[in-house]
Amino acid sequence: MPSKNKRSFSWLLQQFQLKPGKPAIFLGFRSLLILGVPIGFGFMSGNAAASAIATMAAWFVGMVNVDGTYRQQLRAMIATTIAVTTVFLIASLVSGHPWLAIPATFVVIFIAGLAGLYGNVASSISLVTSIMFVIALARFATFTNFATLIQHCGLCLAGGTWTILLSLGVWAVSPHDLVMETVANCYLSLSKFVDLARERTLSYHDRQQWAEQFLQAQDTVIQNLTSARSLWTAKWTVQKGANQQGNNLLVLIEDVNQIVNSVVALSELLAIASEHELFSQLQTEIHQVIEQLAISLQMLSKAIVQGKNSVHLGDLDRTVEALQHQWQVLRSHLLHPTANPHTDDYGDLIHLRKITTSLMNLAQQIHTDAEIITDLSQGKQRPITQEDISLPSPSTPLAIIDTLRNNFTFDSIIFRHALRLAIITTFAEFLASVLQLPRGYWITLTALVALKPNFGGTSETTVQRVIGSILGGMMGIVLILLVQNQSAIALCLLLLVFIAMSVRPLSYSIFTLLLTPAIILLLNLISAGGWQVGVLRIIDSLFGGVLALLGSYVLFPSWERQQLPAQLEKTIRANLAYFQQVIANYLHPEQNVFAAINSLRHQAALENANATAAAQRLFSEPRHVQGEIEPVMTLMLYIRGFFSSVTTLAEHLREFSGEYQFIELQRLTDIIVQVLENLADAVKQGQLPQPLPVLDNYLEVIHNQIEQLHTARLSEIATNTHTLTPTLKAVREQTTLSIELERIINEIKVLHCVIARLQS
Repeated sequence: MPSKNKRSFSWLLQQFQLKPGKPAIFLGFRSLLILGVPIGFGFMSGNAAASAIATMAAWFVGMVNVDGTYRQQLRAMIATTIAVTTVFLIASLVSGHPWLAIPATFVVIFIAGLAGLYGNVASSISLVTSIMFVIALARFATFTNFATLIQHCGLCLAGGTWTILLSLGVWAVSPHDLVMETVANCYLSLSKFVDLARERTLSYHDRQQWAEQFLQAQDTVIQNLTSARSLWTAKWTVQKGANQQGNNLLVLIEDVNQIVNSVVALSELLAIASEHELFSQLQTEIHQVIEQLAISLQMLSKAIVQGKNSVHLGDLDRTVEALQHQWQVLRSHLLHPTANPHTDDYGDLIHLRKITTSLMNLAQQIHTDAEIITDLSQGKQRPITQEDISLPSPSTPLAIIDTLRNNFTFDSIIFRHALRLAIITTFAEFLASVLQLPRGYWITLTALVALKPNFGGTSETTVQRVIGSILGGMMGIVLILLVQNQSAIALCLLLLVFIAMSVRPLSYSIFTLLLTPAIILLLNLISAGGWQVGVLRIIDSLFGGVLALLGSYVLFPSWERQQLPAQLEKTIRANLAYFQQVIANYLHPEQNVFAAINSLRHQAALENANATAAAQRLFSEPRHVQGEIEPVMTLMLYIRGFFSSVTTLAEHLREFSGEYQFIELQRLTDIIVQVLENLADAVKQGQLPQPLPVLDNYLEVIHNQIEQLHTARLSEIATNTHTLTPTLKAVREQTTLSIELERIINEIKVLHCVIARLQS
């Protein structure tokens, strides 16, 4: 029993665990001003109840989440102001008439649910608009005459306008370069990613846990990189071209992409090298260099934000020099005429040389980025060698209509979610109306906020919201009982709002826990509610959470197990396309299509992240629905391993001339492509894959060629120790290729086995 209680307590603490990052202090202060001014006007005018309309509108407009430029944020706030005013008008017109209010609720929530078709910003606007409609219908919408209606709608507009004006004022007084901050965030997440690669040099027992953390950090960098590209594009879309600052930031963004690829390849090389005894002789120096790389990237991130003219990289240079020296000592010792090295030892030495070279290139890349940051702070122009970022084509009204028409079917997850959301919300509203529940709209709000397109998301949000509401309700009851003075209540309210909004990006549970007593205190200010309000809040949150879970489970659910095959097929094909383009450069080096490789790599990385997220959502679904999870997680782990192997090959292309070719490379790659295409078809169609061809025969031929190259090189070392002979060049080019081909074949074998298990 004590062990069970301990596990329950640990699970409860896990719900309030903070995400990595810093509190959004600025967001907290902004929320204080957004709420404080309307509340203050209400107190001074003696009409706190009426000012609550403006307060709600101001708060909801301020809560719209837009990761974009100031122009994009302004447009979103204007759209939200118009939307909350419109739904307030509708709520006022149908209030007092249940036969109108119930169908109006269904229509408004259904339309708001469909907004998810048009991205995260539209989804965020639709959520706060839906909340405003429910609250307005229950609390503020009383149609007595047109004069009052116009006055209340005017208060809605005034509240939203106040948030807009406040934001414009803050931007004018303290402008932030959002693109620069996003690029700095890329380098910060890249630093954490590199630091995890450093841990690959250590002797960890739980490799799977490390792999999960490493892949999660990689996905974070890719997401930040995508956000930075999008923000850069949005800022300079309206211009014919970027200015000096924009060009320098573009180079930094593309360099993040290059460093990510290099680190993925480095991690793959470390995984191979750590299995051999020779690695221990360079392990300390490699560990120190990677550690300094992570520290240097963190310094670059700070320099971008703070506008520093220079970044000191002396420690990085010293560790690189130490690694170079130790590598030369190891090489001289192993290749000494009296040492008589074995071909396997020589292969390991070549591999360690590859790691050393990769670390030196990464250090040089960081030096280059430090120079760019210096140019950025000084306003200097730097020529761009990277491919330009393609600007997205703006959405046309016809495209918007086509998107809606194409998704107006039960095959669309968003359509089913919108319908489910409308039914559950309308049912909750109907119950509250028929049973005349005091503050029954809290049931509706809980269900509205908790319902997500998938059951896993719904259950997670429901648990966090219900727990936060219960604990927050208790806190609100205590505050109402202890604090009787209206000014003190207002002070507690503002303090709770400040802290809640500051921690909102870090923990939804803590945000809900603090927001619940804030709402209870706000209602106590505008109308006598007493401590009973807190009790009702707890009860209604429980009912709303249960209703959300039932709705997500019963009403046309979107089970992840049903959606996963399509995502897995898409992911396998994206990685296959990436592999085909990379291997085409090995077979035909004269083509030189690195731009296509970059594009396909980015697409494969995004699909890998999507598939990993989908697999993780399986854990939140009922046991009888989720099925067997272990094969799915194994499948994702080896797909990511395949991606890392291909990325290593892509990075190795920099040293590949194509003068020496493996005899069976073309035939082997053709069979790999056929196998992966069959695996994608098997996942899509739910069938067993075809028997796996014998791949080891082709691999054995390649291994024999590599051994012959190593033997030939060892025989010529005595006369050509430091000369770059054709044999040495072939050894350096082909050793990494043969190792990665072997890893790719092993990964494909596991993929074939796991998919066969899944389909059977």
